[in-house]
Amino acid sequence: MKNKLVFKLNGKPMTLEVDPDTRLLWLIRTDLGLTGTKFGCGEGYCGACTVLVNGKAECSCQLSAKDIEGKDLLTIEGLAQDGHLHPLQKAFIDHGALQCGFCTPGMILNAHS
Repeated sequence: MKNKLVFKLNGKPMTLEVDPDTRLLWLIRTDLGLTGTKFGCGEGYCGACTVLVNGKAECSCQLSAKDIEGKDLLTIEGLAQDGHLHPLQKAFIDHGALQCGFCTPGMILNAHS
């Protein structure tokens, strides 16, 4: 059964019809097409799936769609503004802190929170 989900995504109001038990990670990647949020361990340990929910770093693999009802969700795609990287994103680049890049979005969002 799908329910109406209302939340803010990267500063923009969103309304979706979703199964409330859908994992937030898959809602972000599959339904919204934002692939900066990665699937890593699926257990909430690695941080590759980190997003900010009301400014707090959360592992999206451990949250359901219903957990973000009425909340403000920020993904790595929303961190840059007006085509300019956030200072944290720029610092990661400037200091070669990217490693392979897979979990870098999660690290940046954790640092931002």
